[in-house]
Amino acid sequence: MKKVIETFLNILYPRRCPVCHDIAVPVGQRICTTCRDKLKPITGPRCYKCSKPLAHGEQEYCENCKTTHYFDQGIGIFTYGSVLRESLFQLKYGNRQEYGVFYGQLAAYYSKNQIRCWNPQIIIPIPLHKKKMAKRGYNQAEIIASALGKELGLKTDIKTLQRTIYTNPQKDLGYRERKKNLEHAFEVRGKLPWKNILLVDDIYTTGATIDSAAKVLKTAGAEKVYFLTVGIGTDA
Repeated sequence: MKKVIETFLNILYPRRCPVCHDIAVPVGQRICTTCRDKLKPITGPRCYKCSKPLAHGEQEYCENCKTTHYFDQGIGIFTYGSVLRESLFQLKYGNRQEYGVFYGQLAAYYSKNQIRCWNPQIIIPIPLHKKKMAKRGYNQAEIIASALGKELGLKTDIKTLQRTIYTNPQKDLGYRERKKNLEHAFEVRGKLPWKNILLVDDIYTTGATIDSAAKVLKTAGAEKVYFLTVGIGTDA
């Protein structure tokens, strides 16, 4: 009966492909068969710290991770290229919230072994400031984190870590400007009950956002802070 209902809903409200944004073909699939090959997870050598793809196998760290980070380790699932950039833009600004569920489920599939090794107690999505949340109506990181957590059997918390300062968009800023932009942007509300935390966001470029959140969490008592993002930049 459940399968019949799902089939009916897929016909009535067909899914959009996150790559081409048309109705996914065949109907009921999450991504078009012809588009699947355009969205491939990262393979090959990666930075040991942030997981950015590296040009040379003998490298251990990307240029950005030669400096100190507050997070312990992280993983990005896809390279943040043109296909993913447009898809995440539609998720964030085009109200394609179903893309967040799709990416959360896919991230769980590709990262489950790594996350089990980290053994986090909780998943915390990077929060939006209340003004941005009111304007957009949803937090894309929260949607991704919720879908990821459901797949892996991990709880998600959206109350403890809060964004208290409205910051300028990060995309047009350099690394130092990004860090300065995020100073004091986050705070922990109440007592932090977890020692091992997984942060989730849609994109990792310089790591300034993740680092700022990780710093606040560690100041509040966290011992290990890891991260997962759907997209990640390449080595500088």
